Amino acid sequence: MKIAHKIATALFTVSLLGAMTGCASTSTKEGTGEYVDDSVITTKVKASIFNEPTLKTTEINVETFKGTVQLSGFVAQPEDIAKAGQVARGVKGVTAVKNDLHVK
Repeated sequence: MKIAHKIATALFTVSLLGAMTGCASTSTKEGTGEYVDDSVITTKVKASIFNEPTLKTTEINVETFKGTVQLSGFVAQPEDIAKAGQVARGVKGVTAVKNDLHVK
């Protein structure tokens, strides 16, 4: 009986470690907490861009990975590219901005 208990305990420990490792972040995959943080940053950046009257938000896409915001899509004027990047950088939690916007 003691052997069966030790084997069960070992299996439980291994499965617990495997589950914990599955939630850890890597260079290409976010952990659960980072994903939630990035979702909040994305929402805040979208709201900030939406509140900027010179920018058309329906044509600007925002994605965030580990604090780096990527802007993509189209704007009407060349100066809107810089403005969108400036607005995104002003959001708390943004560590970098990749601005891939283009003039339509």
